Order: sequence, then C-alpha cells, then structure tokens
Amino acid sequence: MKKQAFIKYHGIGNDFILIDNRRKDFQLSDKEIQLICDRHFGVGSDGLILLERSFGVDFKMIFYNPDATKDMMCGNGGRCIVAFARHIGIVKIKYKFEAPDGIHTAEVFEKLRRNKLNIKLSLLDVDNIVEYTDGQFINSGTAHFVSFVNNLSELDINTLGSKIRHDKRFSDIMGTNANFVEIIAPGKLNIRTFERGVEGETLACGTGITASAIAYVDRYNIQENPIIINAKGGELKVYYTKTPDNRYTNIFLEGFAEKVFEGVFFFER
Repeated sequence: MKKQAFIKYHGIGNDFILIDNRRKDFQLSDKEIQLICDRHFGVGSDGLILLERSFGVDFKMIFYNPDATKDMMCGNGGRCIVAFARHIGIVKIKYKFEAPDGIHTAEVFEKLRRNKLNIKLSLLDVDNIVEYTDGQFINSGTAHFVSFVNNLSELDINTLGSKIRHDKRFSDIMGTNANFVEIIAPGKLNIRTFERGVEGETLACGTGITASAIAYVDRYNIQENPIIINAKGGELKVYYTKTPDNRYTNIFLEGFAEKVFEGVFFFER
C-alpha cells in the first residue's frame, strides 16, 4: 500500500490538493492522480498541485487537472500554492515562482484569519485578443473563450460550455475553457466557467476571471480599475494597465486562499 500526504486549499471555491515535492518523491500515475482528485472515491478537487524547488526563484508550481492533463497555468491555484508555501516554511511577503506559463510574482496582503490569506498574484501580459461573433478568445496563461450573456443564472453551463470546449475552432489547442459573463454594473461582472480538464462547471476559475475582465475592458472600452468579478464561490479583483498599442500589462488577480484540511491518502497496489 502506498500513501501520499497532502493539504487541501481553495480560492473562492476553486479547490486543490497541494503536495510538497521538494524531495522529488512524488510518483503517482495518471490513474492515481485521477483517483485522488475524484470527489466520490478520492479527496476531490479541481486540480492537484506540486511545489518543487526551482533555481533562482522561491519554488516551482506543477499543475494537474483532475483528468491528469498538465502544463497549464491556474490563477486560483497560483494563489493557493503561495499560501501553501508559507505553511511549509517558505515565509515571505513577496514571492517569485515558476509556473507552466512562466514566472509569476505574488504578494500576501493580509491574514484574514489563521488559515486564510489575501493574495495578489501577477499574471502574464495579454497582447492578442481574437474576436468572434459569439465571443472573444484570450490566453491568460491558459486558453479561454469569453461570451457576454443575459440571464446568467438560468444558463445550462455544462451543455453550453462543453459545446465551446470542443468547438473545432480550438481543436489545434485541444479545446478551450468557456466563460459566460453578465455585466451587472460598470466595472462589476458575474461569471460562470466550464473548465477543460475538469469537464464541468467550477465554482471559480482565476485565469478565466482574468480573461473575462480583459475581454470586458477591451470590448466595451472600460476605464474602471480594478474590475470586480463575482463567481459562484466568491469575489476576485483584476487589475491591469492598458497600453496605447492595445496590450494589457501589469495584470494582477487578488483574492483569498484558504487551507481546508490536511491528511494522507492511501493507494492500494
């Protein structure tokens, strides 16, 4: 029998299994990753994240979807791994870490309570927004399609999201995440997201919220900053700078990350 220690975190309901892999002893197969992420037969999560050593920065983030696909950025996961790093002894105010899409920084702004931190995470610049008649495509660390809708609460997100996720327009990148956004006030949005790799709706998606904020600013020439976005799991803020040549830089995602519990998972072999 094999066992694996872990800690569970969430960022506004987007939940992750965090594992300290600085000794490089994590050796789970794709099937075992799928099992530990399973909500009925495992711990249950929207992803599994490894923290590893990385030369020149504080740590390296490796992210797996529940279906064991990897090599993509996760915004809420990025905030959760910073909280996890503090828990295992990497205690700083400002962090720099390596993720699948490059180098990110993060700052811990405040301790909301013992296991809950407010964290502001940098995301990479956005310089290419592809316009379609039914929405916008943006890569904010991973692929996202953004549609602006009415009556968001009434939509069948799993059906609509799955259709976009498998749309032939995105077949060369193995599909896209799908975000459905409703404008509720200037600078304020509601959002629901269908996530690739989870293959269903999640309570929040950090890179999806970021992509949706940038899509909103770009399409409607918005001046408000930050953009406040409410997902099912809670609220996040997206900060940005728009350049004269229509690029978006200094993008930050701010919100809380919270430790839920820790334990050991047993695999029968």
